[in-house]
Amino acid sequence: MGRPQWRLQNARVVVLGVVMILAWAGIGYRLFQVQGADAAMLSQRGFDQRVRHEEILPKRGTIYDRDGIELAVTIYGSSLVADPTLIDDPAAAAAVIGPLIGANIADVTVKLESEGRYLPLARQLEHAGEEVLATAIEEAGLDGFTFVEEPVRIYPSGMLAAPVVGLTRLDDGAGIEGIEAIMDGALAGRPGTRIVERDAAGRAIPQGELLIEPAIPGSDVILTLDREIQHTAELALGAAIEEGALGGSVIVMVPSTGKILAMVSLPSFDPNDRSALDPATLRNRAVADVYEPGSTLKVVAVAGALELGIVGPTTMIETPHEIMIGNEVFEDHSELPSTMTVADVVAKSSNVGTIEIQRRLGNERHYAFLDAFGLGRPASIDFNPEAAGRLDHYSAWCYSTCGASAAIGYGIGATPLQMAGVYATIANDGQWVEPHVVAEIIGPDGERIISEPRRRQVVSAETAGLMRQMLRGVVEGGTGRRARIDGFSVGGKTGTSVKFDVEEGVYSEDETIAWFVGIAPIDDPAIVIVVVLDAPTGLLDDGTELKFGGASAAPVFAEIAESVLHQLGVTSDKD
Repeated sequence: MGRPQWRLQNARVVVLGVVMILAWAGIGYRLFQVQGADAAMLSQRGFDQRVRHEEILPKRGTIYDRDGIELAVTIYGSSLVADPTLIDDPAAAAAVIGPLIGANIADVTVKLESEGRYLPLARQLEHAGEEVLATAIEEAGLDGFTFVEEPVRIYPSGMLAAPVVGLTRLDDGAGIEGIEAIMDGALAGRPGTRIVERDAAGRAIPQGELLIEPAIPGSDVILTLDREIQHTAELALGAAIEEGALGGSVIVMVPSTGKILAMVSLPSFDPNDRSALDPATLRNRAVADVYEPGSTLKVVAVAGALELGIVGPTTMIETPHEIMIGNEVFEDHSELPSTMTVADVVAKSSNVGTIEIQRRLGNERHYAFLDAFGLGRPASIDFNPEAAGRLDHYSAWCYSTCGASAAIGYGIGATPLQMAGVYATIANDGQWVEPHVVAEIIGPDGERIISEPRRRQVVSAETAGLMRQMLRGVVEGGTGRRARIDGFSVGGKTGTSVKFDVEEGVYSEDETIAWFVGIAPIDDPAIVIVVVLDAPTGLLDDGTELKFGGASAAPVFAEIAESVLHQLGVTSDKD
């Protein structure tokens, strides 16, 4: 019998068997790797793809006025978040998402190609916007997108006190202007962390891992501002600006406590409408703008001379129409008697008379009083940035003319807030109290931190009382007659300084800064009000030019002061 023939079909069976054995061996080896040797690693990789570390933004503290009315508050909205590792086609996803969030498709594509796991694409979405996005994502079958709840900052009072309250950034909610920026450390709180398992569509897996370290909310900040008084001041100043001025500011302050009841800076802005935001309106003119205060600064030289006994209210001062000091001529703006008492020098705002008083006081002592009244340095820690103003040391003064210029409010720069401090010192029996707008901070645990303003005695109560009576004369029979109020005694000082053109480095030929700083009631002061108008123009019915503080700023003071005194319940001190 011969050997069996090896047929081709048998070879095929053998080859097929070997292939099958090798295939099953490969599958077995792979199963061994997946379920045995590499099981832990692959399990961890899958877990890592499902687990996301998400930041929990804290609820920002609320800013209130002194009556507990909300000026800035946080509500909750949502943000669209992407996980780029779960997105197969970034360009296609960007084509769907980009137009709906108002972003460039190419920019969104670049973001979706990044290596991060938590990529916020659109913040502070309203409910309707979230629904539109969610529908588009679902219809396009996109994976890797989810919506996360987040805090949203809103300002219920809109433009009211906006330069004081400020605003926050949209992307991270940090304060960038006003109290929002200054008190950001207290308002912001501390973020928390959320560790959550999500499926490919971004949905939380019900039985998945979840670990939360809660966020700590921010502290609430209560301001000294009174919303009603702020509104009154804004209306009055706004009307004056509409008559013809580039802008202006108003401060209403309680002299005995330093509490600021209103601080107005116009033009202003609406922090709820970022589309119309003009960066120029973010500036708080009351603390950022520095002007030469003109005749409003005369009170410092006179108060210093009174305090040192150099003059008294009835001391006679020679007041020719003009005098030559060095190479400069100083003159009065109207015809005045050739001899006047110190009280009349103040009432009639005589430049020549004030310069004569300053010459008796001397530069060194004059500088000391300017410094003590708070010129040349920020007036409060509650405002940042706050201009320091300008007060050169007396050793740098040109002896012949700088003292004279300083006496009548030139060569020295001051903010409206600094001038509020000067007159509040006179109103408060000679004691300077730090102006402030933050009343207290309330922590998330209920702990209260109450503001304690700095204080210092500048002049005696007797000197301050004499100055108040002289300021009464300014309103009753001097340059400030338009500041009078029915039922209340008022004292104050007008001021008109030629506007300095910073860009050109010269004084303007026709524009002025118009001031009025007043105290009411003058015998028992409840408020100090500063009014500043930038380049007012026009005429009153009697032909008086509005560029003068007595014509434009004084009536604004009267309107605001009368309303505020009634709002505060101050009793009339006149029959």
